[in-house]
Amino acid sequence: MVRNQDFAAEPVTREEIHQRQIEMRGYRRSDGLFEASANLVDRKTSDFTPPSAARLVSAHAPIHDLGVTLVFDRDMIVREVHTFIRSHPYAPCQGGGDTLQALVGMHIGAGWNSEVRKRLPAGDTCTHLKELLGPLASAAFQTMVTERPSALEARDDQGKPRKIDSCHAYGASRDLVKTLWPEYHVLKKM
Repeated sequence: MVRNQDFAAEPVTREEIHQRQIEMRGYRRSDGLFEASANLVDRKTSDFTPPSAARLVSAHAPIHDLGVTLVFDRDMIVREVHTFIRSHPYAPCQGGGDTLQALVGMHIGAGWNSEVRKRLPAGDTCTHLKELLGPLASAAFQTMVTERPSALEARDDQGKPRKIDSCHAYGASRDLVKTLWPEYHVLKKM
């Protein structure tokens, strides 16, 4: 029987051809509101002409440089939405953030992603701004960790902590649940 470890692996070389950088930040504002902002920048390592576009994007220059800011209150209700598109491959891209105003009044929480899909038609919304909204909701929650009562206290209708099974660390079979809520800890099935 021949095993992979019996052979020296061929070295693999890589050539970087694309870079996407996403940065997210959360803020407390002086007016009592909060912000979660995201910025996305795409670059190529060589000159690039977008399909059907008349312009050349030089190597390492941004093809996309765009962002969205959600302004929300302590209850996680979106009060304002601001977008920018500084670099874009096509002329019509410039209006791709206008539809995000449909998010005003939405609650950042359960059902966020499905409601975003309902409110923002694909052909009317910049795909890249739209794809930032899921992680941006998560950044908004992280912004509020020290501002809101602990999510560890939230319970469902049966009294079970909502945090259980919300992620890997809070899985019902994990030590964290055993420590915080031993009555809800379950042994992992093998």
